[in-house]
Amino acid sequence: MGGQYRITGDKYPRMRRPRRRGRLVVLAVASVAVLGVGGWGTLQLIDVFAGGGDSTSATGTKAACVTRPSPVAAPKALPEPGAITVNVLNATTRAGLAQKTADELKKRGFKIGDVANATKEYDKKVKGTGVLLGPASALDTSLRVLGTQLAGAERRTDPARKGGEVDLVIGDAFRQLAKKADADRALTALTAPAPTPTGTKKTC
Repeated sequence: MGGQYRITGDKYPRMRRPRRRGRLVVLAVASVAVLGVGGWGTLQLIDVFAGGGDSTSATGTKAACVTRPSPVAAPKALPEPGAITVNVLNATTRAGLAQKTADELKKRGFKIGDVANATKEYDKKVKGTGVLLGPASALDTSLRVLGTQLAGAERRTDPARKGGEVDLVIGDAFRQLAKKADADRALTALTAPAPTPTGTKKTC
């Protein structure tokens, strides 16, 4: 071209399309947002199927979770040996067994009532180590405490029986009372708090 529109120099102008920087920026931001939302949703699904996550209130606000020690069962209130009156009855053919047993129970702190042969209902009819007999109210109280002194003894209750005294009916398999150390450990175990499975409790 000549005249007024003459081109000089050794470089020619290049025709380029206008850059669309604005569109590229929008696409980049949108991609980041989609990836972020998708990642958050995936984590939520994993948490739900894994059984985790904090509880959410009706307003959508997550409730704070507090971990507290699990409650320990309170020891059961059981009578002391000194508060239990025991009648020692011999249902065997061995003479003097009731008195010997009563003397040992007295050394261990029990009160002793009657010392005699067993009634007709039990005389020569107890094949085990013994029978512990008392009113219904004594089943999980006095009879449990007395049971620590004679392993294998059977506990029975008489609904018609009144008062707080209990009977130890000596049976054919009886040899002697439990060793004092063993009886003391068994008595301690009765009043010890029951252990919990986990030790902690999470509340939200």
